Amino acid sequence: DGRKVKGTLHWVSVPHAVNAEIRLYDRLFLNENPDKGGEFLQNLNSESCKTLSNSKLEPSLTDPENCTYQFERNGYFIKDEKDSNRGKLVFNRAVSLRDSWAKFLKQIGK
Repeated sequence: DGRKVKGTLHWVSVPHAVNAEIRLYDRLFLNENPDKGGEFLQNLNSESCKTLSNSKLEPSLTDPENCTYQFERNGYFIKDEKDSNRGKLVFNRAVSLRDSWAKFLKQIGK
């Protein structure tokens, strides 16, 4: 039909999924220059790390290669080798993705 596919979503079957902890990192400081206007500790971003417990992942990620994976249009993630073990998988977001949906809504005036 002539459409160009930019990406493919892969759904995970909950009965076959493995549980994992996902850490979503954001900016550590609220300001570009944390020392500006006082003590840098006052400019810490309390939302700089959000933890999602009991996330569902593809079973093949139980023993992933040391590379990054894109999780559901949310960003690129890598296994945390230090905090992961046989009973617990932990993935950290290395890079977030641009929000193209928000850009689209802005273009159409919504």
